[in-house]
Amino acid sequence: MQHKRRSQSWTELKKAGNECFKTGQYGEAVCLYSQAIKEMEKSGNNSEDLSILYSNRAASYLKDGNCGECVKDCTVSLDLVPFAIKPLLRRGAAYEALERYRLAYVDYKTALQIDCNIPAAQDGTNRMTKCLTEVDGHSWREKLPPIPIVPMAVKENFSQAACRTTQHNGTREKYKSVPGEDVIKKALILKEEGNALVKKAEYKKAIEKYTQSLKHNSSEITTYTNRALCYLSVKMYKEAVRDCEEALQLDSANIKALYRQAQAHKELKDYKACVEDLNSLLKVEPKNTAAQNLLLKVQNKK
Repeated sequence: MQHKRRSQSWTELKKAGNECFKTGQYGEAVCLYSQAIKEMEKSGNNSEDLSILYSNRAASYLKDGNCGECVKDCTVSLDLVPFAIKPLLRRGAAYEALERYRLAYVDYKTALQIDCNIPAAQDGTNRMTKCLTEVDGHSWREKLPPIPIVPMAVKENFSQAACRTTQHNGTREKYKSVPGEDVIKKALILKEEGNALVKKAEYKKAIEKYTQSLKHNSSEITTYTNRALCYLSVKMYKEAVRDCEEALQLDSANIKALYRQAQAHKELKDYKACVEDLNSLLKVEPKNTAAQNLLLKVQNKK
């Protein structure tokens, strides 16, 4: 087995890291991304690929609660590719968890300059505005570090790349610009059809509708959380976790995604991950009684 790992290329190591990340093995993902970084540095740097590896490792650190290392990796990633969306959002989330709200605000606000339609950046900016108003009063803006001005070329490049299919994992870029109006309408109709099926407890049919909807618009958080609810109802717990992870990539503080992921982890008997989900949720919404009750149940099982 060791021989196989030694012979792996950075692309294979990255792919293995991505698989570990998807299944919640964040520590193992960190190790694999670290090996991929070493392999790539040996074979000569490609700034963009190296930036993605650091950003992916940062996401693993963030999920594992290691916010300090997440900030470091995002900063390296952004040095390699300035104004990359994912490391900006991940660093913003890490700063927020570290209660460094001014720095978090700067990262979220910078991301909004690149694309004003990113839900995680919109929600993060709103949360930080609220926190900073409470901490610093109405003059909170005067105490902010400078917000970088995003060059027009970066915005144009992002806009052009937004609808392209990326090469990594054969998936579409998560933080793309909002699709065209017709496509959004189609996605919304399919989502509403899914919602109607949920009310009739026809969960498998609803899953199909939500899946079709996401093909038209993969940036709609509630479609992921709704499909996660259906997966929970039909006992497809790993799929539920995956959908919640997709939603949390778009908005790291989404209550429904955190709660449903906790429910799925409980059913999978991954009580440690369940507790982590609930603690993350209670940081955002300390008086959430459903989360408090589930936490008590899970702590009794541990």
